[in-house]
Amino acid sequence: MIVNHSVLSLAALITAAVVPAFAQLIGYTELRTNLPGGRHANVRTMRAAVVRGDGMGRRLLAADLANQPDAWTQFAGWSPDGATAILGRGWQSPDNAKWEEEHKTFRFTKDGWLLDSYLVDLASGKTENVTAVERVSFYNGGLFFWPNDPTKLGFTALINGNSHPFRMDRDGRNKVDLTKASREFAYGFNSSRDGKRIAYHKNYHVYLADADGSNVVHVKTGKPFNFVPTWSPDGKWVLFLSGEHYNCHPHLVGSDGTGLKKLADRGGYKGVIEFLDVFDFHHGSSDTPVWAADGKSIFHAGQVGKNVELFQVELDGKSTQLTKSADGSVHYHPQPSPDGKALVYGSKRDGVRQLYVMNLVGRSETRLTDLKAGYAAMWPHWQPTPNKK
Repeated sequence: MIVNHSVLSLAALITAAVVPAFAQLIGYTELRTNLPGGRHANVRTMRAAVVRGDGMGRRLLAADLANQPDAWTQFAGWSPDGATAILGRGWQSPDNAKWEEEHKTFRFTKDGWLLDSYLVDLASGKTENVTAVERVSFYNGGLFFWPNDPTKLGFTALINGNSHPFRMDRDGRNKVDLTKASREFAYGFNSSRDGKRIAYHKNYHVYLADADGSNVVHVKTGKPFNFVPTWSPDGKWVLFLSGEHYNCHPHLVGSDGTGLKKLADRGGYKGVIEFLDVFDFHHGSSDTPVWAADGKSIFHAGQVGKNVELFQVELDGKSTQLTKSADGSVHYHPQPSPDGKALVYGSKRDGVRQLYVMNLVGRSETRLTDLKAGYAAMWPHWQPTPNKK
């Protein structure tokens, strides 16, 4: 199914966490894109994988989690020390998938869907389903380690048709709904680096709050579509998209909800990457701006002629185009390395969605994946660099 790179020993992969960016691991997801039958036929082929930043040592993670028919895994993130990977494990019934394809919309039911978030120890391969402990929903995603508090995790659960941000203990117990009284759909949940504040969007409006969900501030933009807020490394700013659906642009607002400003324009880019070659009723994957490692700039994708290129924008609005590609090229999902020296991203060239790493000094590229037509590499995440004491 997947083209393999040369495989390193597990010890070498672990050691990669403490060497320069191009030898660190990058977690991502591989999948088929052209199978007949629509979205589910291809999504169920998704498998979480890791590869080094120099393109070597590719391997699948927790393959046994997808050994059931119609189940898949998706790489979703890392622990702060880089020793643990976060995977989503999904399953959908073929009957429900057929209904969705016919009606061109999702239908989330406990009999038709199961999504859980797992922690995978990189050294031992041990998996832990933390969202199944004291289960609150059949659909649990967006898991992250709570910054500055190793005893807590955050995630998002579907409750009575609405998405709610939760906080829980590291072992999955004591789950707390941070918007318990809400009957609106909350998404894009994340925490500031000091762990004291949270952000999310609810019905496409951005909200900031304290870590326990109190002292909520509604960021009023005057625009109908506001999407996926993320905190700057220093906690002073929140980056998000604002505008019209499919015509929204990177904006900044201060941590107290004031000082709103438009930072960049995406030049007509709709902000989604179609990750399938067959019809997808969900219209692809959101392509959102991200903070640079030092918090002094952001990275985003934007339309340039027939292409979608990558840009780096400083907080004063100064923009630099990072890629200049052949007509028809599409770049997506940029993510900076922890040391700020490299950028991993997806790029569709010659009809195949591959992952690349760019050295930001000199802009040289290394291709990480070697997939053939009908496959894709998506959603890259750099392994964090452990803090040295």
